[in-house]
Amino acid sequence: MSDRVPNPSLFECCAAAASSIRGAVRPRRADQRFLKSLTDAGLPTARRTVTVTALAQTPRSVPTAAVVEGRFAPRRITNSLNSFVITHPDATFIVDPSFCLDAERRALSQLSSVLRPVVRPPADTIATITALQAESGLPALDFALPTHAHWDHVCGLLDLPGLPVHMHSIEQQWISAGKVPPVGGVRDSLLDRPLVTYDLDGPPVLTFERSLDLFGDGSVVLVDLAGHTPGSVGVLAHTPRGWILLAGDAAWHSLQVDDIRQKASFPGNFTDNDRDLTFKSLHRLHLARESARVIPTHDHAAAQQLASSPAEAVHPLP
Repeated sequence: MSDRVPNPSLFECCAAAASSIRGAVRPRRADQRFLKSLTDAGLPTARRTVTVTALAQTPRSVPTAAVVEGRFAPRRITNSLNSFVITHPDATFIVDPSFCLDAERRALSQLSSVLRPVVRPPADTIATITALQAESGLPALDFALPTHAHWDHVCGLLDLPGLPVHMHSIEQQWISAGKVPPVGGVRDSLLDRPLVTYDLDGPPVLTFERSLDLFGDGSVVLVDLAGHTPGSVGVLAHTPRGWILLAGDAAWHSLQVDDIRQKASFPGNFTDNDRDLTFKSLHRLHLARESARVIPTHDHAAAQQLASSPAEAVHPLP
């Protein structure tokens, strides 16, 4: 097991709590100058389509203001640890294999004691392997592609031994540096498996400055969403129903994208590696939503629009 991440200091916790209170009353305003400076480079020219399937997952009801700074209506929203399977003619891969069996011992125990109670999911959260086994008709997985390396986007890999992982080189360097992983990171999921790193060395797409055409046919394009982590990416997919952008944790809920509202400071101060850069990525998503349906990984309602069956129909398999 990796060493446990150190706890934030009492000063950091108090500062985040105070900032959350201020943000609830006076949320950070959208940067209109930055919005006007953004150029839309347009969508890729896609020669093929893919299917995107959200695996079934258990929702958790949370206060809206705990996710979307300064937003109180609706009073509560649902979030969940979602994973997506993308089926391309040449390969099938999973985006954000989120949850493992026995996650309390294998993943949550490595987080700081301050964050554990905040991020602990419901007891009936569905492990990625369980949800995969319950899906009928999906081809076998060829690889996994996390939008970033936080525990709730990679720990499902613990139940998928040997599955290759494709990861942004910047993210791989970030999660590997130092004696202990960054806050929210769990390294065990990446051990003892093929790791393919990539760079975003392609042209601008929509409002995003860098990209990577994953299959060379415009059907799946990775875009730069740095901020939440240094190497965070979004996955832009061309489906028969239109373009979908899986946005990872650049936003936790679609309301953030619609309103350009950052995450509440607690726990946002501890989970966003660079709050200012994350806020800029949120502006980019806000404009990009005019061309693609933006799906934050933890937005339960948004993700389940892509589900083949409701979460209630899935039960752990023996």
